[in-house]
Amino acid sequence: MSDPGAGSPDDLYAGFPAGFFDRDDESPDSFFYGPPRLVTHIDDAAIAAVGDLYAELGIDGAAPAPRRVLDLMSSWVSHFRTPPAELVVLGMNGEELAANPAATERLVHDLNADPRLPLPDDDVDAAVCCVSVDYLTRPVEVLAEVGRVLRPGGPLAVTFSNRCFPTKAVRGWLYTDDEQHGAIVAELVRRTGRFTEPEVSLRTRPGAGDPLYAVVARAR
Repeated sequence: MSDPGAGSPDDLYAGFPAGFFDRDDESPDSFFYGPPRLVTHIDDAAIAAVGDLYAELGIDGAAPAPRRVLDLMSSWVSHFRTPPAELVVLGMNGEELAANPAATERLVHDLNADPRLPLPDDDVDAAVCCVSVDYLTRPVEVLAEVGRVLRPGGPLAVTFSNRCFPTKAVRGWLYTDDEQHGAIVAELVRRTGRFTEPEVSLRTRPGAGDPLYAVVARAR
């Protein structure tokens, strides 16, 4: 597949219904995310499932070699059991990022305004995005950028649950269910042309609190 940057936005999202990536609140995200929210958005079991996934992928501080990891759309907590040697946190609120004790580098950046990542090619060993993918209005461009900054073979782990800020989540997310969400994220990853075939899994026990789903792929 060709580099997605070479095609038009219409090409990247062909087949998705009109308005799928629109939101009820289209005001600048800087307004909504301006006040810091030092809270967690999933329950303890789902948080533990995120940490378990990162450990299984070998990208946390227990990995045999130091890891440099990008936490996309991050906040004051990154849910690693043990933080990696280097953790680059990118998010909308500087106060939240400053409160993240695992972070070694902090980037305040609005991916809906500019999907380009302010990082060089092949810069990180892994990238994660926890319970935030549903807010991206240009997700293919953002995920293609993740593929650019990842070193070959590096994993991308996108996790999500059934909670969100409904006025800021894209409409297509609100009108689809959990299983469809996995298929949507996998298709968005696929359309970048930069990753191996994504794998979708449920990481928590069915019916026990917040569900935690994961989509995992590796940079080509």
